[in-house]
Amino acid sequence: MAQDAITGSLLSPRLGERALRRLVYASPAYALTLGRRVPPEVLGTPPDPWPGYPARAEAILQGEFILAGRRLPFGPGQWPSATPNPLVAAAIHGFDWLRDLRAHGSDVARECGRALVQDWLASHDRWEAITWRADVLADRIANWLSHYAFLSGADAEFGAALRRAAARQLKHLARAAANAPQGASQFVVIKGLVYGGVALPGLESILARGLAMLEREVVSQILPDGGHYQRHPGFQLEVMRTLIDIEGALLAAHIEAPPELRHAIDRMAPMVRCLRHGDGRFPLFNGSTEGDEVQIALVLSRSGTRGRALSAAPHSGYHRLTAGRTVLLMDAGPPPPAEADEHAHAGTLSFEMSIGRDRLIVNCGTQPVATGEWRDALRHTAAHSTLVVDDSNSAEVSAAGGLGHRPGLVEVIRREVDGCFLIEASHDGYRNALGLVHRRSLYLASDGSDVRGEDILEGTGGQSAAVRFHLHPRVQASMIEGGSAVLLKLPSGLGFRFRAAGGTVSLEDSIYAGDPAGVKRSVQIVVTAPLAGMGAQIKWRLARESRAGT
Repeated sequence: MAQDAITGSLLSPRLGERALRRLVYASPAYALTLGRRVPPEVLGTPPDPWPGYPARAEAILQGEFILAGRRLPFGPGQWPSATPNPLVAAAIHGFDWLRDLRAHGSDVARECGRALVQDWLASHDRWEAITWRADVLADRIANWLSHYAFLSGADAEFGAALRRAAARQLKHLARAAANAPQGASQFVVIKGLVYGGVALPGLESILARGLAMLEREVVSQILPDGGHYQRHPGFQLEVMRTLIDIEGALLAAHIEAPPELRHAIDRMAPMVRCLRHGDGRFPLFNGSTEGDEVQIALVLSRSGTRGRALSAAPHSGYHRLTAGRTVLLMDAGPPPPAEADEHAHAGTLSFEMSIGRDRLIVNCGTQPVATGEWRDALRHTAAHSTLVVDDSNSAEVSAAGGLGHRPGLVEVIRREVDGCFLIEASHDGYRNALGLVHRRSLYLASDGSDVRGEDILEGTGGQSAAVRFHLHPRVQASMIEGGSAVLLKLPSGLGFRFRAAGGTVSLEDSIYAGDPAGVKRSVQIVVTAPLAGMGAQIKWRLARESRAGT
């Protein structure tokens, strides 16, 4: 480790600093600086207004942990390490699952939670890279304090051990907060600082650090239209939920919340509403899953704001077109900035479409705990409903996470005439490598029955273009009219007919990874066209059938 610090400092001051910090944190001397004083009490348990899931608690009681549709062994002595999957480790060491045990409501669940906390303290009460990472640690502090009464009961010895551990970790969090991971997790760190500063006597000064960080991050991360700068619908919701938690903790402690906090919540709610399909869940942009419809509605309800859904979010780059029961959602913005693009996808100008509660056109999505080639493949342009040139990406997908070269100029014009909508957008993600600019137009008729599009490539590079339309797994698709059109049938029985000009239409296999329950097989419509140094112009149309199945 010491050699890593030396080598890192020679190659990069930032890497050297990080390695040196880890060397210091891991030393026995550093553990002594965190002290052993036990706060005499918890000054009011910060409220936890979110429901847990008894079914997940039952799994824990049976020695399993449910995450993203997977069941993992879990119990005393079975705490996951950062390898092979740091996302799994972070989820378990963050203790969000205490909420599920509380929802179970049984003495058995309480004893299980207490035993797991005691086991964790016995094996992890000194710094480790993933378990003491700022956002994971902050999540754990908040969950311990929110569930303090549930866990401790009348057991004074256990309560003292929990308060001591929370105080030690809060001191470390205050030191490590400035170097926490960027993006949405910064607000989790702030929540940990606020909860600890409010609830633990003698550590009130840490509250001021949390509030100063809150004001700074609200300004830098929440865009003027209320969108979160990582452009991930799931993060949009989680940040808003975390802000609601912070506001609730301050109000419960009779501490005046900074006005920026309420302003941020009020701006974010209309953006969350913008990013919902007819089923109340999210589109699959930039690493998001569908999410839980009940949770999304609950966060919106507890936000205390009734702002209508945005139709255009110019700073966030998302557009929502609605007519009749049809909803079109389009990613017409540039990828997130480099410091916040770990989860970003190369899906510029992709779109999704739903009719009522039925999804028709989708992106392939992501699996939250996927790693390696599987994760990267879902981030590729071909996994999105947009145009792809030569099976390459419109933004360079890095195996280490994030994006390399990306579209530098994304332009969009939106028009509405007599209830009909037209979006004209373009991006230059293929300009440097292939000398091409992609222009896409989307039209939605006033009754939602007719969607038309045009994809144009301007330039002389590339060999072939493919416009991809990934279909939701519940959509039935069949080639008709001698292979020149596709008939689509939704679960409701409603039918749409797809036609295209300027390319060859085919049906190909696809997958859908947006459902937290797991990956499902699906199909995609693909319209291919040769380029031959002349660019391409592909027009397509999705028209509702006058009678389903004809």
